[in-house]
Amino acid sequence: MILSDHYIADEPYYRPVGDEITLFEAAYAMRLPVMLKGPTGCGKTRFIEHMAWKLNKPIVTVACHEDMTASDLVGRFLLDANGTVWHDGPLCLAVRHGAICYLDEIVEARQDTTVVIHPLTDERRILPLEKKGELVRAHAGFHLVISYNPGYQSILKDLKESTKQRFCAIEFGYPEAEVEAEIVAHEAGIGPDAAALLVTIGERSRNLRGHGLAEGASTRMLIHAGQLLKHGIQLEAACRIALILPITDDTDLRGALCAAVAACV
Repeated sequence: MILSDHYIADEPYYRPVGDEITLFEAAYAMRLPVMLKGPTGCGKTRFIEHMAWKLNKPIVTVACHEDMTASDLVGRFLLDANGTVWHDGPLCLAVRHGAICYLDEIVEARQDTTVVIHPLTDERRILPLEKKGELVRAHAGFHLVISYNPGYQSILKDLKESTKQRFCAIEFGYPEAEVEAEIVAHEAGIGPDAAALLVTIGERSRNLRGHGLAEGASTRMLIHAGQLLKHGIQLEAACRIALILPITDDTDLRGALCAAVAACV
């Protein structure tokens, strides 16, 4: 089977924080395109992997970037031993064979690239391959999902309204402290007290968002710090390399964050 490598064999751990699973299942049943909105490291990718496993669907993931072209998504002609041969891109592969196509951080892609998804997001459900002169009709099982971090939007880098309005949106955020500590403890393999302490530190860093920090420490970063703790690294050192140094180069902010960590010890 062409997409056999795109099935997720083992259940990815995901801790629901609301009705996001029910909402996604309803959107999938109607094949409504879905936008997962939320800050970096809050669990959007883990969620869609969990849903692909739960629905027993192959998932084709594309990490979007500013140099990505429409051909990178849909496919191109390439030379091989038999001459010039068409090779499907990841989006076309998912469309033909009925996979979930997950475009991660779609705002990073150029707007002239993302418009190729428009015919797939309405009642047409088609993908025109202009270079090949072919019109691919989406397999009944095809489902399009994108992730989007509104915190990074700007006049120069944002989704077109004509793109946004084609999607249902499920909003994600950092969980309540108790739930986030549960997630950190499970993923890092540390005790509940240590996990709760990391979450407290993470919350203090998020309070500085808009006051020098573009983003506070994500749940993913807290898990990294917890993994270092499990490996024997002391709390202050683990927080410095997993939380503080990655998110700011400002000396004063680093000092404030280090003081916040020290106050929690």
